[in-house]
Amino acid sequence: MHLKKYIMAAMMGCCVLPLFALTPKNKTMKELDVKKVSMANIPVEAVPALLDEEKVAFQPISTVNWAAYPYCPDVKFRIAHTDNAILIHYKVKEASVRAVAGKDNGQVWEDACVEFFSIPAGDGVYYNMECNCAGRLLIGAGAGRSDRRHASQEILDKVQRWSSLGREDFEERVGECSWEVALVIPYSAFFMHNITSLDGKTIRANFYKCGDKLQTPHFLSWNPIDLEKPDFHCPEFFGALRFE
Repeated sequence: MHLKKYIMAAMMGCCVLPLFALTPKNKTMKELDVKKVSMANIPVEAVPALLDEEKVAFQPISTVNWAAYPYCPDVKFRIAHTDNAILIHYKVKEASVRAVAGKDNGQVWEDACVEFFSIPAGDGVYYNMECNCAGRLLIGAGAGRSDRRHASQEILDKVQRWSSLGREDFEERVGECSWEVALVIPYSAFFMHNITSLDGKTIRANFYKCGDKLQTPHFLSWNPIDLEKPDFHCPEFFGALRFE
């Protein structure tokens, strides 16, 4: 009986994080404070300048988790939030780029792609938000890899996107290329939940860079992943984001 009461109390106290996420397998879990900013009347292409003004620092996505894929392009991200959205700005320098997914919810991970995975609520459901270098976006949600639900186009259209390479698809371009992507992700993009604010909350998350079908495939992460083969669908290796 005492054990049952303890478990119930622990669950009630963990309104933001599911129980499995409170005991991550990675003992050196990274943590990051997420600054709150105002984005009144600012278009998505001005997000980089806004984050410059707010002195939001970049964080590297530089962990090479698998020896079979040693290539490590220069990748970094920074994140902030507003009353109703998450802002993310990625900067990438790599040996080749491509954007052939052709549509939202397509195979963007095969292109030059940056990704944000997160658990915004306390039920174990995590979201994968993946964006290629031309702003093609995939959003999925579920408790595991095998039960993903994709966001509708109506929801996807609410995510504002800017790419320094433009929004048109293109075949692979070999040669060093630098590119940037900025996203304004409204809380409504967490379509399986009713998220209205992240103020004062801590959520589990990870950031990735991949390019499964680039000339040099790679699989980088912000928080390290201790698995035998490349796999980003592993919430037990998410880091922590603390929102102001």
